Amino acid sequence: MTRYAEILERLPLSSMSRHFARFMAGLAEQAGPELELAAALVSQAAEQGHVCLDLRAPQTVLSPEHAAELAALPEPEAWSAALRGCSLVGCPGVHVPLILDEQGRLYLYRLWQHEQTLAAEIRRRACLPAIIPDRALLRDGLTRLFGRGDGIRPDWQRVAAVAALLHPLCVISGGPGTGKTSTVVKILALLIEQAADRPLRIALAAPTGKAAARLAEAIRQTRDGLSLSDEVRRRIPDEALTLHRLLGRMRQPGFRHHRGNPLAAEVVIVDEASMVDLPLMAALLDALAPEARLILLGDRDQLASVEAGAVLGDICGPANGEGFSAPFTAAVAELSGDLVPQAVSGQEALLADSIMVLRQSYRFAADSGIGRLARAINQGDCVQSLALLSDPGLADVAWRLPPLAETLDAALEPVLLAAFTPYLQATEVAEALVRFDSFRLLCALRRGPWGVESLNRLVERVLARRGLLTPKTSFYRGRPILITGNDYRLGLFNGDIGLLWPDPESAGALRAFFLQGGNLRKFVPSRLPAHETAFAMTVHKSQGSEFDQVLLLLPDSDSALLTRELLYTAVTRARQAVTLWGGEERIAQAVQRRVVRSSGLRDALWG
Repeated sequence: MTRYAEILERLPLSSMSRHFARFMAGLAEQAGPELELAAALVSQAAEQGHVCLDLRAPQTVLSPEHAAELAALPEPEAWSAALRGCSLVGCPGVHVPLILDEQGRLYLYRLWQHEQTLAAEIRRRACLPAIIPDRALLRDGLTRLFGRGDGIRPDWQRVAAVAALLHPLCVISGGPGTGKTSTVVKILALLIEQAADRPLRIALAAPTGKAAARLAEAIRQTRDGLSLSDEVRRRIPDEALTLHRLLGRMRQPGFRHHRGNPLAAEVVIVDEASMVDLPLMAALLDALAPEARLILLGDRDQLASVEAGAVLGDICGPANGEGFSAPFTAAVAELSGDLVPQAVSGQEALLADSIMVLRQSYRFAADSGIGRLARAINQGDCVQSLALLSDPGLADVAWRLPPLAETLDAALEPVLLAAFTPYLQATEVAEALVRFDSFRLLCALRRGPWGVESLNRLVERVLARRGLLTPKTSFYRGRPILITGNDYRLGLFNGDIGLLWPDPESAGALRAFFLQGGNLRKFVPSRLPAHETAFAMTVHKSQGSEFDQVLLLLPDSDSALLTRELLYTAVTRARQAVTLWGGEERIAQAVQRRVVRSSGLRDALWG
C-alpha cells in the first residue's frame, strides 16, 4: 500500500467520496495515487459545501485532528503537476471530469461550469451601460418615498434605490431590521412609475416556501403604508414563488427556463439570497432575459447555503459602501442629494456600484443588547461578545453555563414550561399558533444530547409529565410540525410551521393547522408532506424566521458547525430577547471560527 493510499484509509471520508475516488482511479489511463487522493477530497469538499478543493489549503476540508494526514499530503505544486498529467484532469475550458485552474483549485466539472456561468453573467450585467430613467420623475419619487438627502450623511436605502433604478443588477445586503424589504417595495413603486402605462412584468421569489410567504406578507404590509397612487399600489405584486417553481423544476435535471427559454419577467427580486447555493443561482442568472433587472436581498453575514458555495458573500466581496465609480457618485448626488465616496475606476468599481450595504437597524436600538451582541460576533470580537453576554444590565441578552448532559432535562424544565404552557392552554388554534411562534429553541446540531432530535424528545417528556401533552402516537394535540419538503398541490413548503389541534368542525378530530398570509388553513395529518417535530429546530432551519424570544443551546464539545455565522444568525432571530446556554470556550471558538467555502467566484468577480 502506497503512502497516499494509507492516508486515504485514515481519512474520515464518506462512502460516496471513496467510491468516486476508486471510480476515477479505475477510469484514468494513467492513474497515480495523487489522482485518487484528489478525487476523494474534491468529492468530500463538495459534500461540505465547498465549490472546489484548494490544493494550497486542504485544511478547509479536513479538521485539525487530522494534522498528521494533512502534513503527509503532496506539496501543492507537485500535486498540481501530477494531476495535469492525468487524462481526467483538464484546464478550464476542457470537457473532462475534473478541472484544475492556474491557482491550484480543483473542481468537479459541473461546479466549475456553474461558477463560470454565474461569474460571466454577473460581470456582464455589472458592465452594462447605466439605464437612463426619467430623472425628474425619479427625483420626485425618491423625495416622496425616502425624503431628500442633506448632502452630509447618505441614506443608504435611498442610495440603494438609485442603484436599482440605474443598473440591471443590484444586491442589497443588510442585517435584520435594516429595511431591505421596505426599500425594495419603494424600488418597485419607482420602477412602476417609470414604466408609466406600460405593464411591468415582476417576479418575486425566495429559496424556500416559508421565505417566499414571508416576503409576500412583508410586501403587502409595507405597500399599504406608502404614499402611492392607487394604480401604482395595485400594480405592486404580493405573490412570491420558490426559486424552483419560478424556474420551472422538471422531472429530469434542469429547469424549464434557461438561456434558450428565458423568464418573461422584466424584474426579478430574490429574498434571503444568502440561502441560495451556486447551482441554483447560476440557473437563475442563466434563465434571466438579457436585459432583465435582478435585485438580490439578503444578509451576507448569515449562514451560507446548505449546498455548495457562499454565493451572496462572494458576490458582495470586499464591497462595504466605501467606494463607487465617478459616474455613479455623480448620479446619486444629482438624483437623491446623497454624497457617497468615490473609488478607483475599473470593473471593481462598476461591480461596487451594484452592491449596497444597509447598516442602520430599525429593529434594535443603538444600545440594544441584541444589536450590540450581533455586531460584536460579526466583528469576531470574542472579548466584547462575552462581556455583553455577562452584562446584567442588558435586559434582552442572557447567558448561562450549560448543565451536564444528564441533568439537562431538569435544568430546562422551568424554561420549557414557561415557554410552551401558554400555547397549550389556548382555547383557539389561531391563538395557539401565535403564542407558539413567540419562542423558539435553537440548536447547532441535529444529533447528540444537544441536538434537535434529542431536544424535541426531551420537550415532549417534560410537557407530558405535567399533563400538557399526551404523545402516545406521532399525532397528538399540540404537536408543532415543521414541514421539510415542498408540496405545491397542498400549498405547504419547506420551513412552514403548524400545530396539530382538535378541529371543532370535524368532531374534534386532529388536524394540522397553519397560518398563511393571515389565513388559517387545515389539513388531515396523514396527507402532510415530509415533516418533523418543531419544539426545537436547527439554526439553519430558522433562517428567514423571527421570534420574540430565542434560546440557543450550544453543545458541550467542539464542532466544526460552531461558527461566527451560526451565532450571528441565531442571535438575530430574536426580536425581544435571546438567551445563550454554552460554555465560554465554545462561545469563543464559535466567534473566532468563520465559515470558509473554497471557490473561485470572488476572485473571478473582484480579482
